[in-house]
Amino acid sequence: MTGPLHPPGDTTRATAPASAAPTGSRLPHGLRGLAPLLALLALAMLVGLAGSLGYRYSYDTALARQAERGQVQLRLYTQALESELAHYDYVPGLLSLDERIAALLLRPDDAARAARANDYLSALNTRAGTRVIYVLDAHGKVLASSNWQRPDSYLGEALSFRPYFQAAMDGQLGRFYGVGTTRSESGYYLSAPLGERDNPVGVAVVKIGLEPLENRWQGADSQMLLTDENGVVILASDPSWKLAALRPLSPEARERLMRSLQYNRAPLPQLPLTLVRKLNNGNGSSSDELVRLRRGPPMLAQHAALPGTDWQLTLLTNTSQARVAALNTAALAGVLSAFVLLLGAAWNVRRRIVNERLAARAALEAANSELERKVADRTADLSTSNQRLQAEVAERIRAETVLRQAQDGLLQAGKLAAVGQMSTGIAHELNQPLAALRTISGNTGKFLERGDYATVRANLDTIIGLVERMGRITGALKSFARKSGNGRRQARLAEAVDNALFLLQTRVDAVQPALQRDVDPTLAVVCDPNRLEQVLVNLLGNALDALAGQPAPRIALHAHVAGAMVHLTVRDNGAGLSEEAFARLFEPFFTTKPAGQGLGLGLTLSAGILNENGGSLSAANHPDGGACFTLVLPLAPHDANPQDAKHAG
Repeated sequence: MTGPLHPPGDTTRATAPASAAPTGSRLPHGLRGLAPLLALLALAMLVGLAGSLGYRYSYDTALARQAERGQVQLRLYTQALESELAHYDYVPGLLSLDERIAALLLRPDDAARAARANDYLSALNTRAGTRVIYVLDAHGKVLASSNWQRPDSYLGEALSFRPYFQAAMDGQLGRFYGVGTTRSESGYYLSAPLGERDNPVGVAVVKIGLEPLENRWQGADSQMLLTDENGVVILASDPSWKLAALRPLSPEARERLMRSLQYNRAPLPQLPLTLVRKLNNGNGSSSDELVRLRRGPPMLAQHAALPGTDWQLTLLTNTSQARVAALNTAALAGVLSAFVLLLGAAWNVRRRIVNERLAARAALEAANSELERKVADRTADLSTSNQRLQAEVAERIRAETVLRQAQDGLLQAGKLAAVGQMSTGIAHELNQPLAALRTISGNTGKFLERGDYATVRANLDTIIGLVERMGRITGALKSFARKSGNGRRQARLAEAVDNALFLLQTRVDAVQPALQRDVDPTLAVVCDPNRLEQVLVNLLGNALDALAGQPAPRIALHAHVAGAMVHLTVRDNGAGLSEEAFARLFEPFFTTKPAGQGLGLGLTLSAGILNENGGSLSAANHPDGGACFTLVLPLAPHDANPQDAKHAG
């Protein structure tokens, strides 16, 4: 910014003082105001040029040193990978020497020979530390496999389309990386022909996992990746890079890989590595380059071919230290050049101070006015947003209230469904004392006419006991079916188990399981007693359903305290839970019972009740057979009122 211009006639102020720079007086009058700006521009260009030269020289030097270290590290990684792959080269050829494999290839339909071959391959796989070993016939069918005992065994699969099979049938040793079509596990396949090399009768295949190398790479400071002959990443220190293409794949190549199922139909996205520039570090390697991953900082990329394969190992190292050193050098060069140049430009800065202060004051006033206007506008916007937020909060509160009511209704529906399932047994429980009451009441009248008051008194005591029994049944049923209160209360775990078993007594008598109870009577949990009984009725009812038709049925209840939580395990010795049931166990309306015998809400409601009280519900199959459900609830405080753990009959 220049000073004010003066009229030509004002010679007193227009004349430059004697101390002014002589070059300024020689400039045309219209260019004198541009002189300071041109000087600053020249200063900035010189400082930038000095800093740029210092940065580039220091950066290239640091990259050259880093590349030398990277070459040493890359050679070590290459040797380790080559040694790991060569460690298993002997295994396929070893199978051609075993008579059990030769006997199986002669008679592949002999079950006894197949069993001996399977056992041998399983033992060899365990000893060699490989992932799986299997034998194929001349048509590509798997005859024996080390994983023959697994449900996803390779036995009987047709693998003639695999390149390693085709290479072995041509009399060569196959080397192949791919993703398995059965278990989607990636691995390195080694194959060898069995029988005469010119006319093989079968193929031996060994699959090894390379994950241990990948795990060791993840602990290093640099990034490593290994690409195969297709340019696809098969190992990487970053697991998200795996099965990504390092270079673009043509449609023809993708079609070929899709047909061969080498990567089991993986999408093979391209790794977002972009080339910044090639490097020539003078170390004999022309493949060093600077690359950038997405928008991250540049990285030094160094490549090395893996001997004996078409694979390539790539080392990516961070160049942040080189950039920091280059920036420091650039800063030092810039500071030194700026210091020298600024000594000559100090007079111009001194003259501009006053004008800059005035301009800053004007700008500050304008900014203050603009800020006040924006504050007013923002305040109005905030007021509107606050009103809208309050309306949304009110609407959400109403929605939560409706949701809570619907949830309570669903819990009550689950209770009523359980009551309906127990209705037949409860009717039977009530019919027995009613029939007894009719009989005893008629007999009592006859004994009263005879004057046999002792028998009358005994009959009356029996009638009172039957009435009390009916009262307990109806009281327990009424207590179970009623709606629970909203407040969190404490419940005695043993009493809740007793009440649940009392409600299910008819079904217990029908199944007659051996009950094993290990529940401390003093244990109290934080939960509404009525809802806790509903959870236990659901779990015990499911256990009784699972034991229908089972010989020697058994139900075990075990409670223990872990930290501040109480764990109650309900286990039966039934058929256990299937994989489909595990996947959808807590879905609403999912049930494994026949139509009309369950709504599929019991476990869903039980899990919801426990979650509301800070607990959880989990399921598992016991190793000895049967299903095992674990109920977890917070332990009630020791000073809790014992009456809180009881509910009215």
